[in-house]
Amino acid sequence: MSSNANDPRPAEGWRERIHEVIFEADTRKGRVFDVVLMVSIVLSVITVSLESVDSINSKYGRELRIAEWGFTLLFTLEYILRLVSVRRPHRYAFSAYGLIDFVAIMPTYLSFIVPNSSSFLVLRSLRLLRAFRVLKLTRYFGEASALKRALLQSRMRIVVFLFAVFIICIVSGALLYFVEGESNDGFTSIPQGVYWAIVTLTSTGYGDTVPITPIGKAISVFIMMMGYSLIIVPTGIISTALMHPEPISTQSCPSCSLGNHDYGAKYCKHCGSLL
Repeated sequence: MSSNANDPRPAEGWRERIHEVIFEADTRKGRVFDVVLMVSIVLSVITVSLESVDSINSKYGRELRIAEWGFTLLFTLEYILRLVSVRRPHRYAFSAYGLIDFVAIMPTYLSFIVPNSSSFLVLRSLRLLRAFRVLKLTRYFGEASALKRALLQSRMRIVVFLFAVFIICIVSGALLYFVEGESNDGFTSIPQGVYWAIVTLTSTGYGDTVPITPIGKAISVFIMMMGYSLIIVPTGIISTALMHPEPISTQSCPSCSLGNHDYGAKYCKHCGSLL
């Protein structure tokens, strides 16, 4: 098949075939590749976790390290193939998935310079986010995208809400410092009071700092009740934005590797390339 110079897709031949297998979940080969990748990621995370257990590492440390390097080399090869198969490798390299893939392989190589850096290989579990594309669960993939879209749409309301909560914590902390400061060693400063207010308002309740005066306890009850009521505010904000989800395609742009396109889209919404 002849190649069109204006075609934004990768060149015909082995690059496009690799792209179809690695990036697309619409073909049988692509699904098999992605399932094998998911299994490898899970096994690699289990390997790193077992290596941190002294009793297991003392007996099977050599085998676990060999397995760790095997997975690292496998993921390194996969990362290189992803870069090779796209038209603009730098865009994929600096995309969310590209950065995750890079972080998944670097700790093993850094272990030569930074001791125990291989422990960060558990970050490979982030690559399991590809499971939505792998398992072809379109409705779940769509729901995840809808949640992301709802969070983006609600971000300013959430920021205002968090700012208001922060002000409440500062005022409450200062008030408790004023009430408890002279008789309670736990409230030695306003920042300590703010810390107590945040712990109380979020219903965490560490118990390391508690009010002892009647007024302080009364204020604590008010803040605790306010904490329960504040839980429903961000939930309502996000729920409103989730009312109208849109179907999302599993197609990945071969030029810039952007995903989450609208269902049935023929061109990338970021770079305009043919999907």
